[in-house]
Amino acid sequence: MNAGGLRVLIVEDEVFIALELECLLEEAGHVPVGVATRSGEAIALARDLAPDVALVDIHLADGPTGVAVAQALSAQPGTTVLFTTANAKRVPADFAGAAGIIAKPYSERVIRAALAYVAGRYHGGVPTEPPDGVVMARGPASGTP
Repeated sequence: MNAGGLRVLIVEDEVFIALELECLLEEAGHVPVGVATRSGEAIALARDLAPDVALVDIHLADGPTGVAVAQALSAQPGTTVLFTTANAKRVPADFAGAAGIIAKPYSERVIRAALAYVAGRYHGGVPTEPPDGVVMARGPASGTP
């Protein structure tokens, strides 16, 4: 993890939600590296930008493609995926390689706590307890060293 916080890719097709997340991330000391609204764009940005974390919605501009995005991004070394979705039932039992699910609507506190947990667990930060409001995957998840 760099001193400027986690580098975060936002995969979200709702413009206002994406903008709000960008602001929240910056205020929390993280670096939003990009916003993708479609699956192909998300995968290309992740390949080019190598984010530490990807916040991925299930339903994107090209349909319910977030699960495929999570599978592709979690296979990329060093990238930890967290779903941000109101459709948690659409997440497969194996979490598609994601480390957890943040249910919408979420609070700023939940996002901050989830990123602190991910930083500690997968990116060399200070370990914290799994946050309330986030369902964490059991067993190996993306970004594991």
